[in-house]
Amino acid sequence: MNDGSRREFLKACALIGAAMKLGPFAGQEALAATTGPALSIAHFRSSPVGADAIAAEARRLTQEAVTGLGGMGRFVSKGDVVWIKPNIGWNRVPEQAATTNPDVVATLVSLSYQAGARRVIVSDNSCNPSVACFARSGIQQAAQKAGAECFTMEDRKFRKTSLNGKALPAWKLYGDVLGVNKFINVPIVKHHGLCKATLGMKNLMGVAGGQRNRFHQDLTNTLVDLATFIRPTLVVMDAIRVLTANGPVGGNLADVKRKDTVAAGTDQVAIDAFGATLLGYKPQEIGYVMEGHARRLGTVDFESLKPRRIEVG
Repeated sequence: MNDGSRREFLKACALIGAAMKLGPFAGQEALAATTGPALSIAHFRSSPVGADAIAAEARRLTQEAVTGLGGMGRFVSKGDVVWIKPNIGWNRVPEQAATTNPDVVATLVSLSYQAGARRVIVSDNSCNPSVACFARSGIQQAAQKAGAECFTMEDRKFRKTSLNGKALPAWKLYGDVLGVNKFINVPIVKHHGLCKATLGMKNLMGVAGGQRNRFHQDLTNTLVDLATFIRPTLVVMDAIRVLTANGPVGGNLADVKRKDTVAAGTDQVAIDAFGATLLGYKPQEIGYVMEGHARRLGTVDFESLKPRRIEVG
């Protein structure tokens, strides 16, 4: 090993060692950050119409966004157990853009298996009754067809976990999530009445139990407390359709706009900063994005990462 390689190896080890003190997936995130691009943005040149065409667009954009980072093999290894965490919070159909596009999710399941995953799980702690949400979102059927296990969370499996956060010293998190090898966060971009935008860090609330309305008393800090602990291996952001108003529940198709974009990255703050711009916000207008930057969880200046931009179609 030459001096340059040795320095890079020691740097990666130091990052992993520091990150593992913070949460279950932080070491993987730190390693990924040293081995390739931090942000990839795939955009479709047109807005296909019709269910089959939009499904094909979602699959292609997801594939291209992940490939732009170096491929799923950068994140998932042979024998891994992977938890894919979409937004399945609401009893809505995909066209209403309140839940993650099911074809984005299914593509990530397939890519994880292709990379060697032994088991892939897709789940979320829904706000509306879970059985209805999982079915109506289309995610359960799509995930299972791709080979994933997709089931609703059980109350008995949430356990109190020390977060050492500013606002959340501890909280009930889903125990099975903390036991997997890799965690892929798959939010959809949408408006939120309290914090302006539901993005990646906000989507992590779906691994929490208990009285989650308490998060909303200080979303700036509670979301970053959670994101600092969880630290996903990979974030894949669905912006094929975005909900521009009346979020996070939505319901009115007039509030849905096509952005025909999927972004993937290892920097939670940067990918949320980019997502904010798709809703017409400056990243500096989103409290938890700026708090994440302030705590050095990532950078709000996503352009400084020189994102790989891919035009498709």
